Amino acid sequence: MILSNYYWYFKSALTPKFCDDVIAYANSKKEVMARTGDYGHKKLKKQEVKDLKRKRNSDLVWLNDVWIYKELHPYLRTANKNAGWNYDWDWSESCQFTKYKLNQYYDWHCDSWPKPYEKEGPEQGKIRKLSMTCQLTDGSEYQGGELEFDFRNYDPHMRDESKHRVQCKEILPKGSIIVFPSFVWHRVKPVTSGTRYSLVVWNLGKPFK
Repeated sequence: MILSNYYWYFKSALTPKFCDDVIAYANSKKEVMARTGDYGHKKLKKQEVKDLKRKRNSDLVWLNDVWIYKELHPYLRTANKNAGWNYDWDWSESCQFTKYKLNQYYDWHCDSWPKPYEKEGPEQGKIRKLSMTCQLTDGSEYQGGELEFDFRNYDPHMRDESKHRVQCKEILPKGSIIVFPSFVWHRVKPVTSGTRYSLVVWNLGKPFK
């Protein structure tokens, strides 16, 4: 799909206090090992953990507090309109607070699913349409951990990605927000020092016609 805008950004939109409050709140909760959709919620065997960490290695906390959504949703609506996507969406999944510590990363992936959610609840029959990632730490507080995009419509692993990857430098200032269609391929490169904290929200709607 060819788009006029593959992502929309808001530089330093969130206040330092909001970012610090989210970090402190999330760090007070129990973290879990990050997974991909292929692994679900089952107990993983050692080989499965090893295979998973080849794709994704980070720790996260799930948050679904109204005060967080209230802060983020206006930016999502503005990006959806100003970028010209105008996607219909009516539900946000739990926010994913992610810690990328030394050598942690998330390799190439897209957030969308091949089929709508089947489970009962507000997600049923819907797909991920808009992804939002919020920078809770300033880019000066860590090294590595770059957010990169590849705007082609297939897994970058399938073909040479070096000529097509785009580093998203707009996200580096603390409090910055990036919104993009959930089918856009992206990755977070390994952190080489410090810790990168981010907050990700996936926003759902009925499948595209």
